[in-house]
Amino acid sequence: MSISFELDAEVRHDLGKGASRRLRRDDKVPAVLYGAGKEVTYINLSHNEIVKRLAHEAFYSHILTLKLGGQTERAVLKDIQRHPSKPRVMHMDFQRISENEEIRMHVPLHFVNADIAPGVKQGGGIVSHLMIDVEIACLPRNLPEFIEVDLKDLQVGGSVHLSDLKLPHGVEIVALSHGDDRPVASIHVPRGAIEEAAAAAVSATPAAG
Repeated sequence: MSISFELDAEVRHDLGKGASRRLRRDDKVPAVLYGAGKEVTYINLSHNEIVKRLAHEAFYSHILTLKLGGQTERAVLKDIQRHPSKPRVMHMDFQRISENEEIRMHVPLHFVNADIAPGVKQGGGIVSHLMIDVEIACLPRNLPEFIEVDLKDLQVGGSVHLSDLKLPHGVEIVALSHGDDRPVASIHVPRGAIEEAAAAAVSATPAAG
């Protein structure tokens, strides 16, 4: 992984809704850190720092380093709560990682070669992205930044399914383990183009009699 993220965090002992409201007024984000057989740790982080980190797609699927005083914890982001109408992060959940324990994460899908797909280049179709991320299971050391979806061979009417994706070593797609091989992307001809082609065919047909 070429990118690393470090977050300065503070342990908080004053809990409850009132305490969380006070933290938010001070531009802090209340959060919890759990997992790896340790007790839950209640923390807070700088809202401005979090907003900057959230602007990076990789932040959501990377192993993060939380700096707590003189100690560090390695963790992944598991949940984020945002204000329904304001650009405000309300709460975050982080899960500690253990190198020998499998984790489940949603990682983004990166679509490549759409411009050379036969269904686009020769067929005049457009690509529909049916999924934007996928849940995977792996050990922390095998966690990928993203999964690539290669569209170079896709024809009009064709689809790329989860089982078609090339996965890094040690990575499994959770849905496939449950027999759910859903489509990830497809190519289709826009309805307007179909209607225009049909109209042109009709106008080109000689009138009977």
